[in-house]
Amino acid sequence: MEQLRIVFMGTPEFAVGILDTIIKNNYNIVGVITAADKPAGRGQKIKYSAVKEYALANNLTLLQPTNLKDESFLEDLKALNANLQVVVAFRMLPEAVWKMPKLGTFNLHASLLPNYRGAAPINWAIINGDTKTGVTTFFIDDKIDTGAMILSSETAIAPDENAGQLHDRLMQLGSETVLKTLALIEKGNATTTIQKENAEIKTAYKLNKENCKIDWTKSAAEIYNLIRGLSPYPSAWCFISDKNEEWNVKIHEAKMILEDHNYTIGSLISSKKEIKIAVKDGFIQVLRLQFPGKKNMSTPELLNGITFSEEAKTQ
Repeated sequence: MEQLRIVFMGTPEFAVGILDTIIKNNYNIVGVITAADKPAGRGQKIKYSAVKEYALANNLTLLQPTNLKDESFLEDLKALNANLQVVVAFRMLPEAVWKMPKLGTFNLHASLLPNYRGAAPINWAIINGDTKTGVTTFFIDDKIDTGAMILSSETAIAPDENAGQLHDRLMQLGSETVLKTLALIEKGNATTTIQKENAEIKTAYKLNKENCKIDWTKSAAEIYNLIRGLSPYPSAWCFISDKNEEWNVKIHEAKMILEDHNYTIGSLISSKKEIKIAVKDGFIQVLRLQFPGKKNMSTPELLNGITFSEEAKTQ
């Protein structure tokens, strides 16, 4: 049985949950690699990654390369003398990095591969209305999320679950799956399955302004799934216009009502406490939303300060 000397690579909160679990199970983390610091927000203050915050708090050796092919970084990485690298939500690695450790480099991906390779697997599983997802560990190769699979674990997606809730559950499931993977590698018992390519494979495209915009001509279920699949971040959005004003509005939470009606698609119907938007097979009832420059608030809170006319509509 080979004692593992692990370099961990990751950036967001999701990766922190996995790193914390590895450390609490007494594995030896000899170094942590995370993204370089960058300015964020209106004040453009320098922001540390969640993984950097954790590494500093736990006195872990930390590297923040801007270029993963840089000779000085490769020398620093080699000097850590790791025999295994674990990657969670980082970036594509050059061959010089993923081939370096004797026992290889494995990645935890938040989907049941080969489905949802790419940047936003948790969001797209919900947006596409899937009823199950999971996590997969695989040895990294020269493409994105295509390597030989070690373990996968499956979980159901609840019909009203949002991306934030699923993220937290998959972080827990991912932690358990990484521990099982480490145990197999440590004992020399890891076997792999090659990913099979087929035309039905779904992709986890990078989220952008365009694919987060609500298309009110779609079905209630498609719109509802988009809203929960983008909640709490980056949020589904649309324009609301009324009385010669137009606002770019984020919709954080909604429910769907399936029923026949005679309203024009996109019409906004409001009372003192409720907002509904007409779609082809019913309504989307908006429960939480955010107007420009305002905080995320419940619909009744918003309606305390704004009244919509009968001409109000979305687009």
